[in-house]
Amino acid sequence: MIEICNITKKFDDFTAIEDLSFTVGDSSVHGLVGYNGAGKTTLLKIIAGIYRQDNGTVRIDGTDVFKNPHIKEEMFYVPDDLYFSIGSNMESMAKFYKSYYPKFCMDTFHNLANLFGLDTKKRLFGFSKGMQRQAEMVLALASMPKVILLDECFDGLDPAKRNMTRKLLLDYMAEKNCSVIISSHNLHELADMCDHIALINGKKIAMNCSVDDMNGTRCKFRLIFADDRDREHFNAIDNLKNFKKDGKIISFTVSDKVEQAREIIHAMNPLLVEEFPLTLEEIFLDEMEDTDYDFEKIFS
Repeated sequence: MIEICNITKKFDDFTAIEDLSFTVGDSSVHGLVGYNGAGKTTLLKIIAGIYRQDNGTVRIDGTDVFKNPHIKEEMFYVPDDLYFSIGSNMESMAKFYKSYYPKFCMDTFHNLANLFGLDTKKRLFGFSKGMQRQAEMVLALASMPKVILLDECFDGLDPAKRNMTRKLLLDYMAEKNCSVIISSHNLHELADMCDHIALINGKKIAMNCSVDDMNGTRCKFRLIFADDRDREHFNAIDNLKNFKKDGKIISFTVSDKVEQAREIIHAMNPLLVEEFPLTLEEIFLDEMEDTDYDFEKIFS
């Protein structure tokens, strides 16, 4: 289990993240979402023991990560900006990682490289961005880590390789009881593979819950009434956001107390009531409260 407890990290006068806390269980895939610059990469580097936090602790199975090199031998961090030694190929990188990761398996390395169709003796700087991403995933899984930290790991992958990578990660997690934290801007991808989502907003955790709970406690309503209704007619509904009116068609989202909202809506005798589950992207925008922009005067 990964325990992230009250983490704060500053760079001079700039606070990157502040008082972040959540846990990631074994055999769990935890998605990390937020705006660019929200602190996702900073948090991943702190968990990996690359950065040292100013306050708080990161523990894996009860042991502090930063102070324990043996814990780091069971973690693999795949950064957004990949780095390979000059002139290296996958074979030389495998030997490098094998010297650090005691459980590194050369058979798994070659099997995965063959699965992705990668030439392990070709220079990595001759690989495309997507091929380099695949190569690093091969090295990560061959290292047999207990914790995998992924920063935009699907960036540059074509749909077939992206699907293959997702399946490999899920299979590895299930077989090895591994914990995975994945940061991505591909919200659809996260929704398909994560069992928990943590959203960073304003340097803090704005939302952290299971995907099932997230889907079950949020809803979008679309209503039609015989008479004219405005926003004030719905003041009794808690946590109402994104109210929009188009003629007699009214739409809005509700987070938490969805059943209460249903009762209030039906008591208002609408002509039509439609309910839709929110996608992860809609939930993200809903939490950020940033769905409406006024573009009218930009190009005038």
